[in-house]
Amino acid sequence: MEITQQCVVALTWTLKDTLGEELDVLDDPVEFLVGGEDLLHRIEEALQGHGPGATLALNLEPEDAFGDFNDQLLFLEPRELFPPEIEEGMTFDGSALPEGVNPTAPRSGLYTVTEIYPEHLVLDGNHPLAGIALRLQLTVQGVREATEEEIGKGTAGTGFFRIQPQAPGNSLLH
Repeated sequence: MEITQQCVVALTWTLKDTLGEELDVLDDPVEFLVGGEDLLHRIEEALQGHGPGATLALNLEPEDAFGDFNDQLLFLEPRELFPPEIEEGMTFDGSALPEGVNPTAPRSGLYTVTEIYPEHLVLDGNHPLAGIALRLQLTVQGVREATEEEIGKGTAGTGFFRIQPQAPGNSLLH
């Protein structure tokens, strides 16, 4: 079966930056809905017409991936607004930010705690890969028809390209 809109594709990959530093490796196949919210548009375009066993090498500029870094999404916030157990790397849904946080911080995004000082901490609303050109080597491990439920939800349930809140210590991107 060839990859078309509204199908599910199982992928493995290696993701690197332009200097060759490995950012993520997906050894076990993960399923993504093509034509939904699971994959970046540029990846979906490249996959069209390919089938199981296909290997693709993609160069993704920031505008094709996670956008440019936006320094307007950095916020220095009072440390006392956050729980004592807060750690660098923790993420917060914008709608769940504590009362008293900068009112200009969009409530629709996710924020990562990037630095903690005695009196303040830094919240970053950028995607962790914003502003980075990426090199993606991916292999199609399988293709199948999407279920009505997957099409209705717009996802095969995989959130790699939609950053989810996560606990500290999880260095993987998927």
